[in-house]
Amino acid sequence: MKRKNTFIKDCFIVEPNIIEDQRGYFFESFNKKEFDKMTDYQVDFVQDNESLSNKGVLRGLHFQFGKHAQAKLVRVVKGKILDIVVDLRENSPTFKKHFSIEISEENKKQLFVPRGFAHGFLVMEDQTIVSYKCDNFFNKDSERGIRFDDKDLNIDWGVSESQIILSNKDKKSPTLSTYLNEK
Repeated sequence: MKRKNTFIKDCFIVEPNIIEDQRGYFFESFNKKEFDKMTDYQVDFVQDNESLSNKGVLRGLHFQFGKHAQAKLVRVVKGKILDIVVDLRENSPTFKKHFSIEISEENKKQLFVPRGFAHGFLVMEDQTIVSYKCDNFFNKDSERGIRFDDKDLNIDWGVSESQIILSNKDKKSPTLSTYLNEK
C-alpha cells in the first residue's frame, strides 16, 4: 500500500500494491498492520457498508457528529464514482474546503476520510458498487447532511443538476451555514 496525501490534513489516498498476471489480479484491500504503519493513524474499523447505485445517483453529503463521528476508508468494487469530502473541523485551516477524487474499479484507489468530514459521491456508471469501512457504528440521532449544491461550497460534480438523482432525505439537507447556525 502507498499513501498519497491530499491538500487537506489527515485526508489521504491509499493505492494498493496490485499483482497482475494472465489469471487476473490480486491485492490486499485492507491490512490493519500495514495501514497503521503507513498512516501513523490508529483506526479500528468496526462496520463495513456497501451500496449499489446507477449512474447519476448522488449519495451525500453525509456525516455523523460528536462521539458518533466516523472515519471511513472508501473504495469502489465495481464501476466509478466522483468522491467528495468536506472538512467540517472548525479549527482546521481547511475548514469548509472540499477535496474530490475519481475512484473506480480500474484505478483501485481508496480514500481515507477522517472524522469531522462530510462525505458524498456521484455515481458515474450503472451498477456501481461502493464499499467503505467505518471506525464507529451508525447512529441515526447524530446523522446529518449538507446540500450537495451548497453555493458556499461550490462543488463541481461534473454534471448538470438535472442529471443527479437524490434521495428524499438528501433533497431536504440544509446548507452548511444553516447547519452551523443551528448547532
